[in-house]
Amino acid sequence: MTSEGFYDDEENLKKLCDFLRGKEGPPVREAIEMDKRVYYLKGEKLVNFLVEPKKGTKWPSNLPKFKTRQEAIAVCKQLCDAQFIHRSEKRGKGDLVISQNREFDESGYFTRIYEGDKSFSNMMTALLVAGFLFCTCFPIWPNFLKVFVWYMSVTLLIFIFFLISFRGAVFLCVWILGFECWVLPNLFDETLGFVESFKPVVSFEPTKEGQLMYRAGIAIAFFSFCYWAVTQPSEFDGFKQGQVDFIKDLYAGTLLSDMSQADKDNIDKPKMPSLDDLLNNLDSSDDEEEELDEEEKVAKMLEDLVGDADEDIDEDGEE
Repeated sequence: MTSEGFYDDEENLKKLCDFLRGKEGPPVREAIEMDKRVYYLKGEKLVNFLVEPKKGTKWPSNLPKFKTRQEAIAVCKQLCDAQFIHRSEKRGKGDLVISQNREFDESGYFTRIYEGDKSFSNMMTALLVAGFLFCTCFPIWPNFLKVFVWYMSVTLLIFIFFLISFRGAVFLCVWILGFECWVLPNLFDETLGFVESFKPVVSFEPTKEGQLMYRAGIAIAFFSFCYWAVTQPSEFDGFKQGQVDFIKDLYAGTLLSDMSQADKDNIDKPKMPSLDDLLNNLDSSDDEEEELDEEEKVAKMLEDLVGDADEDIDEDGEE
C-alpha cells in the first residue's frame, strides 16, 4: 500500500487526522485563537513526524506510510485544502490569529480544525441533558429510588471523608520522620484526566531542608493528642459515640428532618380532613356556642341589676 492517490479520498484523510489527533500523534501546543482553546504545531514538525514517526509509534495498519518528504508535504497541502488544518500566526505567547496565507509551508504554524467523529460527544451531551431533567424530577421519584440516592450520597460522602482523613494521617506520620508520602497524590489535580488522577498510587520522597523545627512541633502536638485520647477514655469515647450517632442519623435521614415521616410519605397526596378532624371541629364549635350563651346570660343579669338600681333611684327621687 502506497500513499500515492490513497489520500485523495477525503475519508482516508479523516483517518489520518484521527491518528494525528490520538495519543500516538505528534506533540502539539495549546493556544487561544478567536477566544477558543486550540492545538497547533509547526509545519516542519508535522512533516518530520509523517516521514519519520517518533520511536515507539504504532502506525495504523490501514494507513500507508510516507516514503519521501515530498509525499508528506503534498498530503499536508491536501489537509489545508480540505480545511482540516489552517495556517495561523503568532500574535503573542499562547495567542494565535488566523493567517491570510492559506498555503502550507514548513516554516508556518498550523492549527487543527478537524474534531473527529462527534457521535460520542453528541451521545454524552444527550445523556447530560437527560440526567439533568431526571434530577429536576426528583420530587416525583418513587420512594425506593429516593432512599437509594440518599444512601448512595451518604456513603460517597463518608468514603471521601475517610479517604481524605487517611491520606492526611499517613502523610503526617511519615512527614514527622522526614519523608513526604502521599497516597494518590494526583487525586484532586483538576488538570489531569480521570485515569491519570489515580497515577501514581503512592509518592515517596524526602522532605525539604529546614523543616526540622516544624516537624518536631507537629510531633509534640500529635503525640500529646494521642496521650490525651488514651488517658481520657471517657471524653474520647463520648466524642467517638457522637460521630457514630451522627452517621446513624445520616443514614436514617433524621439529621435535618423538619417534618414527620408520615408527612414525607403523604407529601404528594391531597390533604383532606379526616372524620376525627371533622368531629373535633363540631365539638369545638358547640363549646364556642355554649360559651357565648353563658356570656349572654351574664350580660342579661347585669342589665337587670342595672335596671333595678335605676328604678330604685327614681322612686327615691319622687318621694
